[in-house]
Amino acid sequence: MISNTVFAPPAEDLPTALLIGGDRVTGSSGGTYDHIYPATGESNATIELAGDREVDRAVIAAKEAQREWISMPPERRRDLMFDLADAVKADVDRLSRFNVHDFAVPVRTSPGHVMLAEGFIRYYAGWVDKASGSSTPVSSKFDVNLIEREPFGVVGIIAPWNGPMVVVGLNVAPALAAGNAVILKPSELSPFTPLRFGEICVEVGLPPGLVNVLPSGPEGGAALVRHPGIGKIHFTGGGDTARKIITAAAPNLTPVATELGGKSANLVFEDADLDQAAILAAWQGPLGQSGQSCACGSRIMVQDKVYDAFLERFLKVIDSAPIGDPFDPSVMLGPVVSQASTERILAIIDRAVDENMGELITGGRRLGGELSSGFYIEPTVFGDVDNRSPLATVETFGPVVSVMRFADEAEAVAMANDTTFGLNAFVQTANLTRAHRVARQLESGSVWVNRNSDISPQGPYGGYKQSGTGRAGGLEGLHEFQQVKNIRIGM
Repeated sequence: MISNTVFAPPAEDLPTALLIGGDRVTGSSGGTYDHIYPATGESNATIELAGDREVDRAVIAAKEAQREWISMPPERRRDLMFDLADAVKADVDRLSRFNVHDFAVPVRTSPGHVMLAEGFIRYYAGWVDKASGSSTPVSSKFDVNLIEREPFGVVGIIAPWNGPMVVVGLNVAPALAAGNAVILKPSELSPFTPLRFGEICVEVGLPPGLVNVLPSGPEGGAALVRHPGIGKIHFTGGGDTARKIITAAAPNLTPVATELGGKSANLVFEDADLDQAAILAAWQGPLGQSGQSCACGSRIMVQDKVYDAFLERFLKVIDSAPIGDPFDPSVMLGPVVSQASTERILAIIDRAVDENMGELITGGRRLGGELSSGFYIEPTVFGDVDNRSPLATVETFGPVVSVMRFADEAEAVAMANDTTFGLNAFVQTANLTRAHRVARQLESGSVWVNRNSDISPQGPYGGYKQSGTGRAGGLEGLHEFQQVKNIRIGM
């Protein structure tokens, strides 16, 4: 339902300069970018973009800061990271507002991004003085054989526009805990929150240059990836860009970890709580961030016997979701990120209708009237979708979901796994035995049973297949930013 008129965002002193070595940098070689607020289609700031020169400067600053960081006693680094977590928590209101300015995520959910980052920073702070190596016997010798984990030095972290503070938690926090310096490259579409986070790093006393923030487009990203001073790249985004990054990193053999897209299946079995399943499917599908999430459960697979009953409940949830001003606390659904995304998503919908990939049950249009100046698309549901069609196989990254039928458990698992992606999968069932059995058969890095994708610091998160190669969270996330050294001392 339409909530209200979309107003201009509240006036803010938005950060627009690059952050390098603790300094705000303007007049950058990458030029500037006119940032558009998605809810109104109007400019809200002009930001600096990094180019080759700024990447060089950031690498130099990061190397110096990393030497200072790793030379500190572990308990000092630990305490500074705890201070950083405290500061992020204290600044949650401003960071949340900046997040809305970035990509118009509704303010009712924006604080969750910030608190996720705070939780990950706090969790990884606790690992700083506890991470350890090991010692093992060596054949028949009495040598001392040490296996240690060391930082890469300077790591480049490339964040997507749809969750820069989430990436701060998942990637920046473990990189720092592992002893690295970071060059964070947010998208030009969402620069404000990461720039503010960089300022907080300086304010709490991290060495200047330990966290540098360089918003940029593809050119700045390419300069970062190909720089010989970068020890590792972590990229979150789409598969096509990931292939370009891996190619650009190849001359220096720079290792690249990725967290990529998804086309996640949500399996609703006949014994599920259908009311709960409908709410979870709506939020994990078209409503959460307007479907602009790699964790979007965009393929909803429902057992035949409850297909109609589930669909009725699902549509009621979607129809009741308030759409409108992202700064209105009652709004659940905001716009998509840009005019280009709007045109791309509508083209996918039109093609699905023209080629009869499924029945268009609701939605499918750009919203007009009070919302016409923003990039709003109706929550869109297709029914009885062909699981092999582009609608079911290509990531839409918008408020569009496919609902399809399955007869039994074996067919459900086969349909869910019939994809090149494998980031998330969802299972709705009251049968604990089935939950265990199906979860182990699904080819996915994460399986969520009777809940949404609630990423936590304790659980490693990442993909199978073309959904990526890295892990974030848990000890696995710390190891992602460490390289292994073997030291053998002859006795």
